[in-house]
Amino acid sequence: MEQRLFILQRLSAMVMAPLVLVHLGVILYAVRAGLTAQGILARTQGNWGWIFFYGLFVLAVAVHVPIGLRNILIEWLRLSRAAASAVAAVFGVVLLLMGLRAVAAVGGLGA
Repeated sequence: MEQRLFILQRLSAMVMAPLVLVHLGVILYAVRAGLTAQGILARTQGNWGWIFFYGLFVLAVAVHVPIGLRNILIEWLRLSRAAASAVAAVFGVVLLLMGLRAVAAVGGLGA
């Protein structure tokens, strides 16, 4: 189990790395172009490319972060593996739901 989680976290990091770079580039572009939140939303509404991009980003984060949190709970708080896994799983589901809700809102899919 530990080896699978290790591999899964590394794979999710490989997915996230280029997504983070693109996301930061988009932020820099938006700030330099003086775009408002309304202007950004106007460009993303209904754009399936951005919906897919940020949907994939959310999925990768929802996999990656709970694994790291689980390790922290085990190492720092000395929780049992079962308890740490349960807390991390709940946190991962919350991240996934909140992230997908944000993607739906930004993509104009309703939330």
